[in-house]
Amino acid sequence: MIEAQPSKTALRVALRRAAHQIHDKKPLVFDDPLAVSILGVEYREELKRTPSADRRPFSAALRAFMVVRARLAEDTLAAAVNELGVTQYLVLGAGLDTFAYRNPHARVKVFEVDHPATQAWKLERLAAAGIAVPENAKLVPVDFERQVLAEELLAAGFDPKAPTVTAWLGVVPYLTLEAFRDTTELLGSFAKGSEVVFDYSQPIEALPPVEQLMLASLSSRVAQAGEPFRLFFTPDALETELKLAGLEVVEDLDGPAMTARYLAGRKDGLQLRGRGGRICVARAR
Repeated sequence: MIEAQPSKTALRVALRRAAHQIHDKKPLVFDDPLAVSILGVEYREELKRTPSADRRPFSAALRAFMVVRARLAEDTLAAAVNELGVTQYLVLGAGLDTFAYRNPHARVKVFEVDHPATQAWKLERLAAAGIAVPENAKLVPVDFERQVLAEELLAAGFDPKAPTVTAWLGVVPYLTLEAFRDTTELLGSFAKGSEVVFDYSQPIEALPPVEQLMLASLSSRVAQAGEPFRLFFTPDALETELKLAGLEVVEDLDGPAMTARYLAGRKDGLQLRGRGGRICVARAR
């Protein structure tokens, strides 16, 4: 992202989550009653112009991917709360994520981590929408060029010895390999059984021609926004990296697997297209 400015891609993600609430048929894949209000009135017209899935199938596919990954992260947390009594949820690269403000788990404390400029923008959006920050939510601004994530989390009251679920969505492709390794090493040091949900992209050469065009188009758009894609993995290479960090893969979902779980039988055109974007759930050993 551009220094001292909120993330432009965070805004695009928020717009797509909000568009899902308005334009896609019920039952929604990801039901977020705050997704529209946190954006404010200045984005209402843009949301109205969201093209239908029939006219822009690849745009709808990107929206589908974003809402599926959000749903999977919150499903993973719910299962961990019910089965393990997890009481911490860490959201890395939180953007305009709204979970902390509609959290159904009374005992779960939410730690939102993002760049200070993006978090300042989020606080403005929350205030404008009249959404209060609850006591069990903590916004943790971290400038990764100057601060250490582990130190900032500890200062905010995070307990690395308590089992934790981490949502790390829409972040990995923008990282350097060094930054990825630093973060996975931290996540692998959390209490045994802690889980992380994150998405990643495969290298362009590993994709069929149509998906290569889709990835090239998306890469061009995010680069123009000042936030280029940098990091890609094959599933095997990712598994090797995670093992080095003390993490084991629980599941690694491609497009067909995500469709079967969350999109099967939909008639509104909200479908994933291809296998390039994947979502991984990994666990601290």
